Amino acid sequence: MNQQKSNKTLINWDLVTVNPSNKNWNWKDLFCFWGVGIQSVIGFSLIASLYVIYDLNTFVVLFGTILASLLVYFFSNLIGKPSQKFGLPFVVLLRSSMGVRGAQYVGFLRSIVGIFMFGIQTYFLSKALGYLLRILIFSIDKTLLQQEIFLIFFIGLNIIDWISIVVSMALQVILFSIGMNYNKKIINISAIFVYSGMALFFFIVLLSDVKFTVNAFLGALSLENFVNKSNIIPLITVSGTLFAYFSIVILSFGDFSRYVENENQLKKGNLTLILNLIIFSFFALFIVIGADAFLKQSPENIEKILTNPTDIIGKLNNLLLTNLVLIFIIIASASTNLIANFIPSQYSLINLFPTSLSFKSSGLVIGLIGLLIGVFWLTVLSQIGILSIIDTIGAFFGPIFGIMICDYYLIRKGNLINKDIYSLEKNGSYYFSGGWHIKGTYSLFLGFVFSASTIWNPNLIFLQSYAWIIGALISSITYYFLAKK
Repeated sequence: MNQQKSNKTLINWDLVTVNPSNKNWNWKDLFCFWGVGIQSVIGFSLIASLYVIYDLNTFVVLFGTILASLLVYFFSNLIGKPSQKFGLPFVVLLRSSMGVRGAQYVGFLRSIVGIFMFGIQTYFLSKALGYLLRILIFSIDKTLLQQEIFLIFFIGLNIIDWISIVVSMALQVILFSIGMNYNKKIINISAIFVYSGMALFFFIVLLSDVKFTVNAFLGALSLENFVNKSNIIPLITVSGTLFAYFSIVILSFGDFSRYVENENQLKKGNLTLILNLIIFSFFALFIVIGADAFLKQSPENIEKILTNPTDIIGKLNNLLLTNLVLIFIIIASASTNLIANFIPSQYSLINLFPTSLSFKSSGLVIGLIGLLIGVFWLTVLSQIGILSIIDTIGAFFGPIFGIMICDYYLIRKGNLINKDIYSLEKNGSYYFSGGWHIKGTYSLFLGFVFSASTIWNPNLIFLQSYAWIIGALISSITYYFLAKK
């Protein structure tokens, strides 16, 4: 009776092993997953900006991108394999190395970062929706936006902004909380839709003047000095920057890999990240260079290449194109929000309160807190340096990864006692000291010190892109020597 009672405090239907019939993800679904991971305004701007920063040096950025994708591939396979094998989300597997209680609170760190980023991302998503609403109102009556109701602001938002952010948040929470099978459809449709949109804009730019745009594209690329010592440092920097972009997804990748059919499909699917980055980089770079070439033909002098898609469409002055781009931005931002922030936060919250929360109720909690974050982002949160705090909390992610991987592959040799992973009995394999694994906790904080030092120590800021890997390495080595028998 006591065993049954203790189990109830840790068991939740969303945290138990996935039913084999629901393990229906294959490599194509993972192709779309990684596509969604890069298909955002931030991803577009990041890749285009890297080419601009390094004077469009094809070798540095292209091979830096491939190196980063290989690192992500390697680490994603490591963290994804145990979840695929046992059908468990990452926070449940974390109980093996941090203890059944420790995993609840350590895993909650993922929710803190995820919910904050979900709210911030939703704020920017709502801005795109707000632009669409303003265009619609303006097309109905050009004087409507000058009415007093649209000129009243509360907490930095007017009525259109409030409608946009509430609708954006509500739609995401409703759609994302239906279930993982439905989420898979959202991910697949979004990836294909956004790639179709990028292909459309590619042909719009290309066919505007084929010879002109092709010459502008080829002329802008730097194809010289492929083998040059001066390229080594920039190559490492580019790969670190792109790896850091994906690092938030790696830790909780098990939340998705648990639904993959088998290990072979997992590896094939993760390998498609390289293909995604090559395709996306090509489209992003061609669109940026082609648009820049056309813009510089006008009398107005453009001093720098525009890498943000919203800035580009703002200069093109094409209403239809603007509307299409805003729709693509909304869909891409929402789907990225789903995989990077919403689902990982759901599992971490459910793991913290397994008897109180479900997939839907946890989504509602995320939505309410995210709405507050989005509403106060512009006027308060962005002004007090909250992102530095979020980055600091994120410095735990590499160490958590390192401990989990060391525990699973080196300490436990790929074994897991399923009945004890949900047990609070003192004789359970993962109960340790009051539910906490002291050796894991010590290793976690030691790795965090090294990882966070790259954020706060001015002399180590140059290593910040590799903070995740540094933390993972330190914590895994420490954990191995402490936990091995």
